[in-house]
Amino acid sequence: MNALHKDLVRLTAAAERQAVKGGPWRPGLHLAPPTGWLNDPNGLCRFRDEYHVFYQYAPFDANGGVKFWGHCKSRDLLSWERCPVMLYSDEPYDVHGAYSGSALCGEDGLYLYYTGNVKHGGDYDYVLEGRENNTAVAYSPDGVRLGWKRLLMGPKDYPGGLTRHVRDPKVWKQDGVYYMVLGARTVEDAGAALIFESKDKFQWKHINTLCTSAAFGYMWECPDLFEMDGQWFLAVSPQGVPEKGPGFENVYASGYFPIFGDFRGDCRLGEFVPFDFGFDFYAPQTFPDGSRRLLIGWMGMPDAEYSNPTAAQGWQHCLTVPRVLERRRNRLVMNPVPELEGLREESREYDFEGEKTIDLPLLSDIAIICEGDLSLDLSGVSLRTGNGALTLTVREGGWGRGSRTAPVRELRNLRILADTSALEFFANDGEAVLSVRWYPESEGRTLALKGRGKAAVHKLRPMQIKEYSPE
Repeated sequence: MNALHKDLVRLTAAAERQAVKGGPWRPGLHLAPPTGWLNDPNGLCRFRDEYHVFYQYAPFDANGGVKFWGHCKSRDLLSWERCPVMLYSDEPYDVHGAYSGSALCGEDGLYLYYTGNVKHGGDYDYVLEGRENNTAVAYSPDGVRLGWKRLLMGPKDYPGGLTRHVRDPKVWKQDGVYYMVLGARTVEDAGAALIFESKDKFQWKHINTLCTSAAFGYMWECPDLFEMDGQWFLAVSPQGVPEKGPGFENVYASGYFPIFGDFRGDCRLGEFVPFDFGFDFYAPQTFPDGSRRLLIGWMGMPDAEYSNPTAAQGWQHCLTVPRVLERRRNRLVMNPVPELEGLREESREYDFEGEKTIDLPLLSDIAIICEGDLSLDLSGVSLRTGNGALTLTVREGGWGRGSRTAPVRELRNLRILADTSALEFFANDGEAVLSVRWYPESEGRTLALKGRGKAAVHKLRPMQIKEYSPE
């Protein structure tokens, strides 16, 4: 622990002590920072029977700043402990940010791979020069206490033809070999994913580069390579994609390519498919949990024109609820983890034909079965079918949010997780998902339905979040 580390620990603790603890928009179902800014989920894993969620954390400013790794853990995805910050920006190779990365669970402890950001002073563009994009690893013997950190690779260790934007390592073990995928931006302004291999977790060799025949955006952030039922997928958050329409209506997109062939050699990428069609979803990461694979995303969007009023309260952003991924042919669908049903307290069922208005609890899990077209309004947020799409519109409390669309020809069913300031819509058993932050002024919540079908409303209790206490 160097002097800078000690100061950062002290300053972070002071910022968290002064944080606004409550407020009408503090989520009850979604992880949010105790103070300051949150973005990408990092290091997602299940380690020694506990789930660990790290995230990009800037505790000193709700509008961003130097990034650390905040940390929460849980045994059941319902009750959480807010742990001490795991990674600070306290070494020469990460002094301007401990950027995003992943976790590798070992028998001896947890290995956290991340990008150390360094920006040199001077007249630089910070694309081709002036930046160090270092790949580093940290070790924790128990998943909570930091043991050590070390630099693994820097710009000279990456293949040629790249800018200084290489980051966000995802690491896993397969067939006795360790693999890493890094997101990259080439000097031709094309996104790419770099594949490395290692025998010991520390010495890495570049073996392949995955890309599209024509540039698909200029940078692929937060890459993730994983297999489901024999099919491999490459998930990325591409920046600068020129496509328009559903899934590409935000400033940046997030989605996946099916991979045909071996990612270590000859292969090609299939059609890019967006993960989420709402306003607030970026930088998702997946991790194995027994026989299932879970996904968590940042319920936010970098460089968006819209904003969040909680910044005035000293905090901003949250993560999505954990979602279960399933493969259907070469497509992925996702739904909330079934553990969330353990938060249900009361349930009511309704039949509707024509128009019906339902009073809602503050935290709700809503299931709707549709017979034909449907339109609904949830306290200023509307969702409507028509023209082969679902249209999500935020009319009140959107802070700059307007409308987004998802390609759904026929809506059969819909599930809505309604939090104090977050809504997640899951259409047709997770075939299309729309996530959005909202900020209703009234404490009352109503659901106005127009159409024909059945609805079940489950009142939810909030997740438990307590401060970490060493055993």
